[in-house]
Amino acid sequence: MNRLVVVSNRVADPRKTASGGLAVALGQALEASGGLWFGWSGRIDEPGTPGEGDLHLQTAGKVQLATVDLSREDHDSYYLGYSNGVLWPVFHYRLDLADFDAGYIGGYRRVNQMFARKLAGLLKPDDVIWVHDYHLIPLAAELRAMGCKQRMGFFLHIPLPPPLILAAVPQHEWLMRSLFAYDLVGFQSNADVAHFSRYVGTETPAIVLGEHEFRAFGKTLRARAFPIGIDVDEFAQLTHAKDGQDMYAQMRDEYSRRRLLIGVDRLDYSKGLPQRLKALRQLLEKYPENLGSATLIQIASPSRESVDAYATLRQELESKSGAINGNFGELDWMPVRYIHRTVARKKLPGLYRVARVALVTPLRDGMNLVAKEFIVAQDPADPGVLVLSRFAGAAEQLKEALLVNPYDTDGTAEAIQRALQMPLDERQQRHQALLQRVRDEDVHWWRQQFLDALAATEAETH
Repeated sequence: MNRLVVVSNRVADPRKTASGGLAVALGQALEASGGLWFGWSGRIDEPGTPGEGDLHLQTAGKVQLATVDLSREDHDSYYLGYSNGVLWPVFHYRLDLADFDAGYIGGYRRVNQMFARKLAGLLKPDDVIWVHDYHLIPLAAELRAMGCKQRMGFFLHIPLPPPLILAAVPQHEWLMRSLFAYDLVGFQSNADVAHFSRYVGTETPAIVLGEHEFRAFGKTLRARAFPIGIDVDEFAQLTHAKDGQDMYAQMRDEYSRRRLLIGVDRLDYSKGLPQRLKALRQLLEKYPENLGSATLIQIASPSRESVDAYATLRQELESKSGAINGNFGELDWMPVRYIHRTVARKKLPGLYRVARVALVTPLRDGMNLVAKEFIVAQDPADPGVLVLSRFAGAAEQLKEALLVNPYDTDGTAEAIQRALQMPLDERQQRHQALLQRVRDEDVHWWRQQFLDALAATEAETH
């Protein structure tokens, strides 16, 4: 069996359950072949530290963890500047929030080159390399330039925008050309694959060889959708564990006379949180029977607090939540409970299970696993209803959810009202279909689908 090498911006110890389903799934594949997981250590060397960051090696079972430190300059340009200041907003369709500072791309390329140098010395000739996410798009091209001929795959966890939006990225041609150094590129949804195919057709000299197979720059590339899932059994265990059960019992008793709506998100402009609060206001105005009854618990975990766009978003959410509570609240009832802190993952299943409705309404999302966690946490005998943005990658799989356009305030409010009024038999039928699909297409299925497809790519001399 070929050794699997996973490369990602951050590295997780797969033995720790707090790492989440993705780390566990990748860890299982790494354990099977005695693999290597490579990435940034999370450490930042302050200015004045000479040379490149140190390489740290440790063993976690049969998995070798290899991490590299970053200098302050490289961290700020590669991670904060280009990855999260340019690629993140553009890939989420927010050109207005991108900081197109030409200096950032130099740090992005420099760190990818440094990662390639550090990683190349750890590789074996028959390794299979799986690179993850937007931080490391050019890594394979850098490895190929050093003579590495191993089979390489790439998976993009965030959405890929349409060609005209992608073309706003300085040096987008170089970025997309870098993908042709991989043998297989995976996206979250068919919509992302279509955007890539259109980009390749209009912006590159690619020849279409077959379905999702392209030839350009002397390389052959396959591109397919591999929708990521969750570890269903692991999350089901959390649902029935003590912390999850305690949270469920506490919330059930506290809100016995209420109907709970739940939103769990990072504080990010891609999540559509202001639009969600507008829809809640519209619900209360248009359907007054919800006054004194429906309560939204909105968890917005802190994210990049030092960035102006996020600080502005936090102020907007606090203002809108306060205004809704001030306009509609009573002494014994508030329509919004806004929580700006991280809630322990082991408690979330209890919150999901007690909720009548989950609001997963991003303006754009690669997948959104909260939607799948909510489904798994439900009581099949009396399940809640998922209201899901059509602009989340999960919408391609979860068609039995109530799909909404988060920009349409009236339409979203109507969908929430429908969810609150949905009869039991319809809720059960929808949940049964959703749960079956989430279980069939879980994170282990995703991993195996990708690795099987990568193994099927023809070995090619690069």
